[in-house]
Amino acid sequence: MVRNQPMLTRWKTNAREKARRKSAMDTQRTTIDEWSEVPGLLASLYQIAKRLRTLFPERKFTPDGHLVGSIGEAIAARMFELRLLNASTKEHDATTADGRTLVQIKLTQGNGSIGLRGQPQHLLVLRLARDLALEIVYNGGGQGPWSAAGKMQTNGQRQISLSRLRAMNSVVPECNRLPVCNEVDLRR
Repeated sequence: MVRNQPMLTRWKTNAREKARRKSAMDTQRTTIDEWSEVPGLLASLYQIAKRLRTLFPERKFTPDGHLVGSIGEAIAARMFELRLLNASTKEHDATTADGRTLVQIKLTQGNGSIGLRGQPQHLLVLRLARDLALEIVYNGGGQGPWSAAGKMQTNGQRQISLSRLRAMNSVVPECNRLPVCNEVDLRR
């Protein structure tokens, strides 16, 4: 009987770990009713920024940095049914629902480029226009964009233009894209 003890302990540990993971995944799921708030909240955020720019034209009130990154991660998690990783995870922001693919998510409001700090397994690049229209700029493996990105800059990032990513995206085979599971329209 003692020989079976370690296996039983392993089974209990695995069962506890699976339950913990399931619980963590369940807490990430946003219900349809909760998600219906998101377009209005984002519209309010951008209206406030626009009004502040009107009141203080010498200042930029552009939502950027961590805020835009988090918005992009929330949008991608909803669109592609991804599981978000801890915010400080290096190079990747999420995994696919089955946990097999690590995903880096980039959201930009501009037309220029994005920066990469490392080669992601899978890269999603989204662009959010001023009218809150959402564009999937790139959805595919990370090796191509990483190889095509420029030299490492002093900030530790390699830049790649959105136009280059769009061109690369046009030849990504459908089987190498993450499927869109939920349409997201932030203009509602």
